[in-house]
Amino acid sequence: MVDIDSVLRLHLPHYDVVSLTELGQGLDNVVYLVNDELVVRISKESDAVQRAETTRREAGLLAALTGWSTLPIPQPIFADIEQGALAYTALPGRPLNQRPVAEPIRLAPVLGGFLSRLHQAPLDAVNTLVSPDPYPMTAWRDDAEFAYREVSQHITPPVRRPIERFLASTPPPEPRTVTLCHNDLGTEHILAGTDTDEITGIIDWTDAALADPMRDLALIFRDLGPDVFDATIANYAEPPDAGDRARAVFYARCSVLEDIAYGVTSGAQHYADAGIAHLAWIFSAHS
Repeated sequence: MVDIDSVLRLHLPHYDVVSLTELGQGLDNVVYLVNDELVVRISKESDAVQRAETTRREAGLLAALTGWSTLPIPQPIFADIEQGALAYTALPGRPLNQRPVAEPIRLAPVLGGFLSRLHQAPLDAVNTLVSPDPYPMTAWRDDAEFAYREVSQHITPPVRRPIERFLASTPPPEPRTVTLCHNDLGTEHILAGTDTDEITGIIDWTDAALADPMRDLALIFRDLGPDVFDATIANYAEPPDAGDRARAVFYARCSVLEDIAYGVTSGAQHYADAGIAHLAWIFSAHS
Protein backbone atom coordinates (compact mmCIF):
# COMPACT_ATOMS: atom_id res chain seq x y z
CA MET A 1 0.00 0.00 0.00
CA VAL A 2 1.07 3.60 -0.64
CA ASP A 3 3.16 5.47 1.92
CA ILE A 4 1.16 8.50 3.05
CA ASP A 5 4.27 10.59 3.75
CA SER A 6 5.43 10.28 0.15
CA VAL A 7 1.99 11.22 -1.14
CA LEU A 8 1.89 14.34 1.02
CA ARG A 9 5.41 15.39 -0.02
CA LEU A 10 4.48 14.98 -3.69
CA HIS A 11 1.22 16.93 -3.65
CA LEU A 12 1.76 19.35 -0.74
CA PRO A 13 5.54 19.87 -0.68
CA HIS A 14 5.37 22.96 1.55
CA TYR A 15 2.85 21.52 4.00
CA ASP A 16 4.32 20.84 7.44
CA VAL A 17 3.03 17.63 8.95
CA VAL A 18 2.81 18.06 12.71
CA SER A 19 0.47 15.20 13.53
CA LEU A 20 -0.69 12.12 11.66
CA THR A 21 -3.42 9.85 13.00
CA GLU A 22 -5.03 6.79 11.45
CA LEU A 23 -8.78 7.33 11.75
CA GLY A 24 -9.64 3.80 10.73
CA GLN A 25 -10.03 1.47 7.81
CA GLY A 26 -12.65 -0.62 6.11
CA LEU A 27 -12.75 -3.00 3.20
CA ASP A 28 -11.75 -0.36 0.65
CA ASN A 29 -9.59 2.32 2.27
CA VAL A 30 -7.33 3.41 5.10
CA VAL A 31 -8.12 6.93 6.36
CA TYR A 32 -5.70 9.34 8.02
CA LEU A 33 -6.15 12.72 9.71
CA VAL A 34 -3.26 15.12 9.19
CA ASN A 35 -2.79 18.10 11.52
CA ASP A 36 -6.41 17.71 12.68
CA GLU A 37 -7.53 19.38 9.45
CA LEU A 38 -6.74 17.26 6.40
CA VAL A 39 -8.23 13.85 5.66
CA VAL A 40 -6.20 11.59 3.37
CA ARG A 41 -7.75 8.36 2.21
CA ILE A 42 -5.56 5.65 0.68
CA SER A 43 -7.11 2.87 -1.37
CA LYS A 44 -6.41 -0.72 -0.34
CA GLU A 45 -7.09 -1.96 -3.88
CA SER A 46 -4.10 -3.98 -5.11
CA ASP A 47 -5.02 -3.87 -8.80
CA ALA A 48 -3.45 -0.69 -10.19
CA VAL A 49 -5.97 -0.19 -12.99
CA GLN A 50 -8.96 -0.69 -10.71
CA ARG A 51 -7.43 1.54 -8.03
CA ALA A 52 -6.85 4.38 -10.49
CA GLU A 53 -10.30 4.11 -12.02
CA THR A 54 -12.06 4.06 -8.64
CA THR A 55 -10.13 7.10 -7.43
CA ARG A 56 -10.72 9.01 -10.67
CA ARG A 57 -14.43 8.33 -10.55
CA GLU A 58 -14.87 9.29 -6.93
CA ALA A 59 -12.97 12.57 -7.29
CA GLY A 60 -15.04 13.39 -10.37
CA LEU A 61 -18.29 12.48 -8.65
CA LEU A 62 -17.56 14.68 -5.64
CA ALA A 63 -16.89 17.58 -8.00
CA ALA A 64 -20.09 16.88 -9.94
CA LEU A 65 -22.20 16.75 -6.78
CA THR A 66 -20.94 20.08 -5.48
CA GLY A 67 -23.94 22.35 -5.41
CA TRP A 68 -26.32 19.42 -5.92
CA SER A 69 -26.09 17.69 -2.56
CA THR A 70 -28.16 19.21 0.22
CA LEU A 71 -25.54 18.18 2.79
CA PRO A 72 -21.80 18.88 2.87
CA ILE A 73 -19.62 16.34 1.09
CA PRO A 74 -15.82 16.14 0.79
CA GLN A 75 -14.19 18.61 -1.58
CA PRO A 76 -10.93 17.11 -2.91
CA ILE A 77 -7.73 19.11 -2.44
CA PHE A 78 -5.83 16.58 -4.52
CA ALA A 79 -6.44 13.19 -6.03
CA ASP A 80 -3.50 10.95 -6.82
CA ILE A 81 -5.12 8.70 -9.38
CA GLU A 82 -2.16 6.35 -9.78
CA GLN A 83 -1.61 5.85 -6.05
CA GLY A 84 -5.29 5.78 -5.12
CA ALA A 85 -5.05 8.70 -2.69
CA LEU A 86 -7.73 11.33 -2.12
CA ALA A 87 -7.31 14.31 0.22
CA TYR A 88 -9.87 16.82 1.43
CA THR A 89 -10.40 19.29 4.24
CA ALA A 90 -11.93 17.49 7.19
CA LEU A 91 -15.64 18.08 7.58
CA PRO A 92 -16.79 19.01 11.09
CA GLY A 93 -18.39 16.44 13.35
CA ARG A 94 -17.96 12.74 14.08
CA PRO A 95 -19.57 9.65 12.56
CA LEU A 96 -22.94 8.80 14.06
CA ASN A 97 -21.78 5.30 14.99
CA GLN A 98 -19.17 6.91 17.26
CA ARG A 99 -21.31 9.77 18.49
CA PRO A 100 -25.03 8.78 18.67
CA VAL A 101 -27.47 11.66 18.92
CA ALA A 102 -30.06 11.93 21.67
CA GLU A 103 -33.06 12.05 19.33
CA PRO A 104 -32.16 10.39 16.01
CA ILE A 105 -35.68 10.84 14.66
CA ARG A 106 -34.90 14.56 14.35
CA LEU A 107 -32.39 13.63 11.63
CA ALA A 108 -35.14 12.19 9.41
CA PRO A 109 -36.27 15.36 7.59
CA VAL A 110 -32.67 16.19 6.62
CA LEU A 111 -31.94 12.61 5.56
CA GLY A 112 -35.17 12.43 3.56
CA GLY A 113 -34.34 15.66 1.77
CA PHE A 114 -30.76 14.62 1.10
CA LEU A 115 -31.74 11.26 -0.37
CA SER A 116 -34.57 12.78 -2.41
CA ARG A 117 -32.14 15.17 -4.03
CA LEU A 118 -29.38 12.59 -4.49
CA HIS A 119 -31.72 10.09 -6.12
CA GLN A 120 -32.95 12.77 -8.52
CA ALA A 121 -29.45 13.52 -9.84
CA PRO A 122 -29.48 13.52 -13.66
CA LEU A 123 -27.94 10.26 -14.78
CA ASP A 124 -26.36 11.78 -17.86
CA ALA A 125 -24.25 13.96 -15.56
CA VAL A 126 -22.87 11.07 -13.52
CA ASN A 127 -23.01 7.93 -15.66
CA THR A 128 -19.33 8.23 -16.61
CA LEU A 129 -18.40 8.58 -12.93
CA VAL A 130 -20.33 5.67 -11.41
CA SER A 131 -21.08 2.19 -12.68
CA PRO A 132 -24.31 0.21 -12.59
CA ASP A 133 -24.43 -2.25 -9.71
CA PRO A 134 -27.14 -4.74 -10.75
CA TYR A 135 -26.51 -7.29 -8.00
CA PRO A 136 -29.41 -9.80 -8.07
CA MET A 137 -31.63 -10.21 -5.03
CA THR A 138 -30.81 -13.91 -4.90
CA ALA A 139 -27.10 -13.08 -4.71
CA TRP A 140 -27.78 -10.73 -1.78
CA ARG A 141 -29.60 -13.55 0.00
CA ASP A 142 -26.84 -16.06 -0.77
CA ASP A 143 -24.14 -13.70 0.55
CA ALA A 144 -26.20 -13.13 3.70
CA GLU A 145 -26.59 -16.87 4.20
CA PHE A 146 -22.83 -17.38 3.89
CA ALA A 147 -22.23 -14.57 6.39
CA TYR A 148 -24.75 -16.06 8.81
CA ARG A 149 -23.01 -19.42 8.76
CA GLU A 150 -19.81 -17.64 9.84
CA VAL A 151 -21.40 -15.87 12.81
CA SER A 152 -24.44 -17.85 13.93
CA GLN A 153 -22.65 -19.01 17.07
CA HIS A 154 -22.40 -15.35 18.16
CA ILE A 155 -26.19 -14.88 17.96
CA THR A 156 -28.61 -16.07 20.64
CA PRO A 157 -31.05 -18.86 19.66
CA PRO A 158 -34.24 -16.74 19.92
CA VAL A 159 -32.80 -14.30 17.38
CA ARG A 160 -31.52 -17.05 15.09
CA ARG A 161 -35.02 -18.36 14.34
CA PRO A 162 -36.34 -15.26 12.49
CA ILE A 163 -33.01 -14.94 10.67
CA GLU A 164 -33.23 -18.52 9.45
CA ARG A 165 -36.86 -18.02 8.36
CA PHE A 166 -35.75 -14.98 6.38
CA LEU A 167 -32.89 -16.83 4.71
CA ALA A 168 -35.26 -19.63 3.70
CA SER A 169 -37.78 -17.22 2.15
CA THR A 170 -38.02 -15.98 -1.44
CA PRO A 171 -36.35 -12.60 -2.04
CA PRO A 172 -38.49 -9.67 -3.23
CA PRO A 173 -38.77 -8.95 -6.97
CA GLU A 174 -35.92 -7.08 -8.62
CA PRO A 175 -36.13 -3.25 -8.62
CA ARG A 176 -37.67 -1.55 -11.63
CA THR A 177 -35.57 1.63 -11.58
CA VAL A 178 -32.07 2.73 -10.61
CA THR A 179 -30.73 6.08 -9.47
CA LEU A 180 -27.45 7.52 -8.27
CA CYS A 181 -26.89 6.02 -4.80
CA HIS A 182 -24.30 6.58 -2.12
CA ASN A 183 -24.55 2.81 -1.72
CA ASP A 184 -22.92 2.62 1.72
CA LEU A 185 -24.90 5.09 3.82
CA GLY A 186 -24.34 3.53 7.22
CA THR A 187 -23.92 5.68 10.30
CA GLU A 188 -20.13 5.42 9.98
CA HIS A 189 -20.47 7.69 6.93
CA ILE A 190 -22.94 10.22 8.37
CA LEU A 191 -21.29 12.97 10.41
CA ALA A 192 -22.98 14.86 13.23
CA GLY A 193 -21.79 17.91 15.12
CA THR A 194 -19.92 17.31 18.36
CA ASP A 195 -22.10 19.80 20.24
CA THR A 196 -25.32 19.61 18.21
CA ASP A 197 -27.57 16.88 16.89
CA GLU A 198 -27.30 18.16 13.32
CA ILE A 199 -25.84 16.28 10.37
CA THR A 200 -22.65 17.98 9.23
CA GLY A 201 -21.65 15.85 6.25
CA ILE A 202 -21.77 12.63 4.24
CA ILE A 203 -18.42 10.94 3.61
CA ASP A 204 -16.88 7.94 1.78
CA TRP A 205 -18.41 7.85 -1.69
CA THR A 206 -16.19 4.99 -2.89
CA ASP A 207 -19.11 2.61 -3.43
CA ALA A 208 -21.42 5.11 -5.16
CA ALA A 209 -23.26 3.44 -8.01
CA LEU A 210 -26.32 3.41 -10.22
CA ALA A 211 -28.50 1.14 -8.13
CA ASP A 212 -31.82 0.62 -6.38
CA PRO A 213 -32.45 3.75 -4.27
CA MET A 214 -33.85 1.52 -1.54
CA ARG A 215 -30.27 0.47 -0.78
CA ASP A 216 -29.62 3.88 0.76
CA LEU A 217 -32.86 3.89 2.72
CA ALA A 218 -32.17 0.34 3.90
CA LEU A 219 -29.15 1.43 5.90
CA ILE A 220 -31.19 4.13 7.64
CA PHE A 221 -33.49 1.31 8.76
CA ARG A 222 -30.57 -0.96 9.69
CA ASP A 223 -28.57 1.55 11.72
CA LEU A 224 -31.13 4.04 13.05
CA GLY A 225 -34.22 1.89 13.41
CA PRO A 226 -37.76 1.63 12.02
CA ASP A 227 -39.05 4.90 13.50
CA VAL A 228 -36.28 6.94 11.87
CA PHE A 229 -36.76 4.98 8.65
CA ASP A 230 -40.51 5.71 8.61
CA ALA A 231 -39.89 9.40 9.32
CA THR A 232 -37.23 9.56 6.62
CA ILE A 233 -39.49 8.10 3.93
CA ALA A 234 -42.22 10.50 5.07
CA ASN A 235 -39.82 13.27 3.97
CA TYR A 236 -38.75 11.48 0.78
CA ALA A 237 -39.84 12.97 -2.53
CA GLU A 238 -41.43 9.75 -3.82
CA PRO A 239 -42.75 7.75 -0.87
CA PRO A 240 -41.88 4.08 -1.31
CA ASP A 241 -44.66 1.61 -2.06
CA ALA A 242 -44.99 -1.79 -0.39
CA GLY A 243 -42.57 -3.39 -2.85
CA ASP A 244 -39.97 -0.69 -2.26
CA ARG A 245 -40.28 -1.08 1.50
CA ALA A 246 -39.92 -4.86 1.21
CA ARG A 247 -36.65 -4.42 -0.69
CA ALA A 248 -35.35 -1.88 1.84
CA VAL A 249 -35.99 -4.29 4.72
CA PHE A 250 -34.46 -7.13 2.68
CA TYR A 251 -31.25 -5.16 2.02
CA ALA A 252 -31.06 -4.15 5.69
CA ARG A 253 -31.32 -7.75 6.81
CA CYS A 254 -28.71 -8.98 4.36
CA SER A 255 -26.27 -6.17 5.07
CA VAL A 256 -26.43 -6.47 8.86
CA LEU A 257 -25.40 -10.12 8.64
CA GLU A 258 -22.50 -9.16 6.39
CA ASP A 259 -21.50 -6.37 8.81
CA ILE A 260 -21.48 -8.79 11.73
CA ALA A 261 -19.38 -11.26 9.74
CA TYR A 262 -16.95 -8.50 8.75
CA GLY A 263 -16.61 -7.44 12.37
CA VAL A 264 -16.03 -10.98 13.62
CA THR A 265 -13.58 -12.05 10.92
CA SER A 266 -11.60 -8.79 10.62
CA GLY A 267 -11.32 -7.90 14.28
CA ALA A 268 -13.38 -4.71 13.82
CA GLN A 269 -15.57 -5.80 16.71
CA HIS A 270 -17.61 -2.60 16.81
CA TYR A 271 -19.25 -3.61 13.52
CA ALA A 272 -20.26 -6.96 14.99
CA ASP A 273 -21.45 -5.44 18.27
CA ALA A 274 -23.60 -2.83 16.53
CA GLY A 275 -25.09 -5.33 14.12
CA ILE A 276 -25.97 -7.82 16.87
CA ALA A 277 -27.55 -5.02 18.92
CA HIS A 278 -29.83 -4.14 15.98
CA LEU A 279 -30.93 -7.65 15.03
CA ALA A 280 -34.14 -7.56 17.08
CA TRP A 281 -35.65 -4.63 15.21
CA ILE A 282 -34.24 -5.61 11.83
CA PHE A 283 -35.77 -9.09 11.97
CA SER A 284 -38.95 -8.11 13.77
CA ALA A 285 -42.09 -9.65 12.27
CA HIS A 286 -43.49 -6.11 11.93
CA SER A 287 -40.56 -4.80 9.87
